[in-house]
Amino acid sequence: MSYMLFILEMIGTVAFAFSGAIVGIQKKMDIFGVAILAMTTAVGGGIIRDIILNITPPAAFQEPVFTMMGIVTGIIVFCYAKYHFQVQKQEVFEILLRIMDAVGLGLFTVIGVETAYNNVAETNVYLAVFVGVITGVGGGILRDVLAGDMPYIFTKHFYACASLIGALVCSLCWSYLDPLLSMLLGALSIFILRNMAAHYRWSLPKVE
Repeated sequence: MSYMLFILEMIGTVAFAFSGAIVGIQKKMDIFGVAILAMTTAVGGGIIRDIILNITPPAAFQEPVFTMMGIVTGIIVFCYAKYHFQVQKQEVFEILLRIMDAVGLGLFTVIGVETAYNNVAETNVYLAVFVGVITGVGGGILRDVLAGDMPYIFTKHFYACASLIGALVCSLCWSYLDPLLSMLLGALSIFILRNMAAHYRWSLPKVE
């Protein structure tokens, strides 16, 4: 389980770092800014999660491999975009950001649920879902704030709600299924919901 969890967290780290780098490039940041934004997106949610659960120091500082992977991913995306690919094209930007964000959101949400169950003795569904959602959306919020944008979760179709539903699926399955299977089901439901919401333009009500 620990080996598979490491793989899932690494995939989520790369996916979120990729999305952070894309935003940094879109904002015309230099290579340092892109790397920092990628790293912040990748580990920000986990740091907030660990502070809430009183895990000190946060895992991002205990295992710097995730922080370094975020930075390296940002640099690679920056170099590729600069010399091979015009990521500034709005359509390409939106597609890449949506896919990588959906992957990162799904994986980090269920990793947050897993962390709550394995580190807090009296974890209930409410706490697990809350921590899962915070882990999933926290890095994206920090990314958007640093980039000077309204956080994605408040403006784009069905973002935080997808994380909430996925965290609930994972938490409700936790006592009845294998933990890894519960996590995969939760992450998959988030990925599907996010992409269906983008395709069918599902959105929560707002004042026009």
